[in-house]
Amino acid sequence: MKNIIYTILLSFTMGVLAQNNKINIGDKQNQKLAYFDAIKTYEKIVNKGYANAEIFEKIGDAYYYNANYKTAAKWYRKLFSLSKKPDPEYYYRFAITLKSCDQLDESEKYMNQYLLIAPNQLRAILVKSIIDYKDLIKLNSDRFDLKTLTINSPNSDFGGSFFKDQLVFSSSRNSNSIYQSKHTWTGLPFTSMYSGTINPEGLVSRPQKFANSIDSKFNESTPVFTKDEKTVYFTRNNFIKGKKGQNEDGIVLLKIYRAQINQKQEWDNITELSFNSNNFQNAHPALSPDEKTLYFASDRPGSIGNSDIYKVEIKPNGDFGEPKNLGKSINTEGRETFPFISESGILYFASDGRPGLGGLDIFQVDINKIDERNSVLNIGAPVNGPMDDFSFCINENTKKGFFTSNRDGGRGNDDIYGFVQKKSIIYPCEQQLAGKVLDKQTNEILSGSEVTLFSKEHQIINTQISNLNGEFNFGIVNCDAGFYIRASKTDYSTDEKVIQIPNYTGETRTTLMIEKTQIPIVPGTDLSKVFHINEIYFDLDRYNIRTDAEIELAKILEVLLEYPTMKIEISSHTDSRQTQAYNSILSDNRANATRNWLIKQGISTDRLTAKGYGETKLVNNCLDGVDCTEEQHQANRRSEFIVISL
Repeated sequence: MKNIIYTILLSFTMGVLAQNNKINIGDKQNQKLAYFDAIKTYEKIVNKGYANAEIFEKIGDAYYYNANYKTAAKWYRKLFSLSKKPDPEYYYRFAITLKSCDQLDESEKYMNQYLLIAPNQLRAILVKSIIDYKDLIKLNSDRFDLKTLTINSPNSDFGGSFFKDQLVFSSSRNSNSIYQSKHTWTGLPFTSMYSGTINPEGLVSRPQKFANSIDSKFNESTPVFTKDEKTVYFTRNNFIKGKKGQNEDGIVLLKIYRAQINQKQEWDNITELSFNSNNFQNAHPALSPDEKTLYFASDRPGSIGNSDIYKVEIKPNGDFGEPKNLGKSINTEGRETFPFISESGILYFASDGRPGLGGLDIFQVDINKIDERNSVLNIGAPVNGPMDDFSFCINENTKKGFFTSNRDGGRGNDDIYGFVQKKSIIYPCEQQLAGKVLDKQTNEILSGSEVTLFSKEHQIINTQISNLNGEFNFGIVNCDAGFYIRASKTDYSTDEKVIQIPNYTGETRTTLMIEKTQIPIVPGTDLSKVFHINEIYFDLDRYNIRTDAEIELAKILEVLLEYPTMKIEISSHTDSRQTQAYNSILSDNRANATRNWLIKQGISTDRLTAKGYGETKLVNNCLDGVDCTEEQHQANRRSEFIVISL
């Protein structure tokens, strides 16, 4: 855009959360309260030859969440060597750890495998999505059908205002016949105002000079008319009644003028507005729907950028109040210019200070919601493009309007284009992200937990500490976006969730469950619950310890070795199927088989008590003759390892 006008643009760090689990077993034992570190226990089990995929997952996760990616990668590699089908999550985590170790080719291999086996998982969607400002602009693109106008000249044609059935615009197509003046910035003739008739299709024809009484030897442009068609505000260089005004450097700046219709239906009584100055520029007036406020562009003192949008009260007697800057919700360090207010109160303006598609892009905002978050929106392509796009106006009744652009393919330096709006703009929704942190085993609230919000690229956005109710609140986040939330607490594991925010206004809540890694052991503690052991599996009607059962029993063994004075009762339970006598004998034999396995590993016989309870201690109502699911029967088939004393 080469004419009279004014002039903006737009980063992240990454962090890692770590936690340190230290224990003092001796002090706890003195209090008859023992603790152990579950991860260290798992590592000891592996070193003794007992391992399965679950253990490798747990150890790998512990190092992953502590940002020890090199060690995590080692354990994840063991997981993949043991398991043919790990959970898809571990393809992703292994890829991340490999990448952090600069093993980029192998990292890409596992990431691609993850995307193939879990394409619809949230994490996969996040990996594949690249949401930036262009995607947001794209959301509101293709809302307009453009029309090429025949009124454009080889010079510059721009601006536009509705007056009766006409479009009044500015053009440098013809210089003033007396002065033959040319603008020193462009080498083109100074601009005058022209008008053309708007037909029902939104095209403009028969352009001619608008008003000789307003035309001067300098620039006139960007008019706006009152609804009664008796008053016009317009932009002109500092020139009135044959006298040219200059600033301290001898430059003729822009001012806003007002003219009114006289009895001869001619524009008369041309006066400059009271808030003008010889030392700064005011230009491109626009009227609010009630015509009590004038909006305009200016580089007056106090402006944020090269030019800002201001508003000023029009008093009943025609005087003006004190101009007010629309503030940082609208204005930037760049250029904000060419305001237009629609009948419904939508402010359209051009800016190069906001993310856009080119130089100046056109934006819109409800004048009653200027300070609201996400209220200013780029109106999208094809109105906006790689070059300068500005001076937008629309008749909301017909959905037809005009804008100016210096895009390729035009006839002149700036050209006016028509458009038909096909659909309304889509405003981004707002979602609040909140939740709470609970103990995974007890469901108790966990205050003082550290909760961190990450972007989809795993960059830290915010970190909070859960309050007395275990709650956290990250406030407003972008809709239709993905995040990670991670919760951690001293002596607890870490939990991380993928959160996909929906594309509608509301609140997204989530619960993070973390469990103790240093677990208190007191008389009465069931070690099977500590290690989530439901059942020690035996072959049908047999009592020998299977390989998969040995892995579970190795966890109990390790605790007994660490606490040589601990005594436990081994309890075996069955479901109600078969006779009571059969179940009693079967459970007793299996409890004793479990005890014998531990004795063979070096545990003293006086530390182990074994008892089979058969079906006498069911955890649900699945008695003989009651129709229960297999899952309900499974709950009754369990092994317990109750601490008797320390």
